[in-house]
Amino acid sequence: MQEFTSEQKMLRETIATFAEKEVAPLAYEIDRDERFPEESFRRLAELGVLGITVPVEYGGAGAGYTEMCIVTEELARFCGSTAATYADHADLCIDNIRRNADEAQKKKYLPSLCSGEKIGGLAMTEPSAGSDVMSMSLRAELKGDHYLLNGTKTFITNGPVGDVFVVYAKTAPEKKAHGVSAFIVEKDFQGFQRGKKFEKMGWRGSPTGELIFEDCRVPAENLFGGVNLGAMVLMSGLNTERVVLGAMSLGLSRGAYECALKYAKERVQFGKPISTFQLIQGKLADMAMEIELSHLITYKGAAMADRGLHRDMNLVASYAKLYTSEVAMRVTTEAVQILGGYGYMKEFPVERMMRDAKLQSIGGGTSEIQRLIIAREILA
Repeated sequence: MQEFTSEQKMLRETIATFAEKEVAPLAYEIDRDERFPEESFRRLAELGVLGITVPVEYGGAGAGYTEMCIVTEELARFCGSTAATYADHADLCIDNIRRNADEAQKKKYLPSLCSGEKIGGLAMTEPSAGSDVMSMSLRAELKGDHYLLNGTKTFITNGPVGDVFVVYAKTAPEKKAHGVSAFIVEKDFQGFQRGKKFEKMGWRGSPTGELIFEDCRVPAENLFGGVNLGAMVLMSGLNTERVVLGAMSLGLSRGAYECALKYAKERVQFGKPISTFQLIQGKLADMAMEIELSHLITYKGAAMADRGLHRDMNLVASYAKLYTSEVAMRVTTEAVQILGGYGYMKEFPVERMMRDAKLQSIGGGTSEIQRLIIAREILA
């Protein structure tokens, strides 16, 4: 079992208290209104966890992926939308820049992202490029001291509210996967505009939308990771993304299980609590077991990432992403079942958690893709 340091335990207690007292009371409202949880985002900035993996000299906390998973898990216990917004900002945008940008780019962008002054996001998916991400059609053409980007990105978390995006585009289309580059794009760049904001089943408080690039003028110095090396930039973060998403699934499972356990102890039918019925006990036992296993595989992946074993963690990262996402769907569904009619009502959070859990097996690499990766690794 993962042994946490005293500092990590303190972080968990701090975020758990914050999430229960400040995030949970807003969860129903932001889901209903599809509203970005700005107040929670600002408080996370005050708590110093937005740039959790970033060195102190750039405004970060100088911590690791275990700490990022702890924050994500505790937020997801009460609000999947807030956890999704946090993870996209802290992992997919900030940590990507930390890993791959040059010194000037880090000094320019990391401090304002870590402080929460700027909201970050990742723009990778396109209307015709989802799991086959390298078939993207967004083009970037060098014109002197700048690139012109043309195309569209879709399903972008934080898209409607973000200030700074990591954007992948084809700089040498004829080279296919070897002709992709990564750029840092600001919302105020000429030719950048936001498109449609999507209405979703879950993650409703985490805004998702289109980004449109029409001769979007991006300074040449905003290309990072190297010309035509975007695939390497992208691959450098896939495993940690999957582990962090595992932590989010784990948090959703814990939140639903805790709600179901409390209800089962209090709900009386036929003269006694339903927790005394063997069929309910069986459900609770399975939920508890799968949550424990989700914890073990998620934090094994986080520990490997913290030791720099990124190339060796393909299998563990896919195990974590696949297993925890499917557990989240099972646990939240069973929680709704245990609560019965009440579970189907928005008055109780398990209804929302079940909707939030569905995306866990789709985003960040579908369950089908994870099974292909696992099969490839075990057959190699």
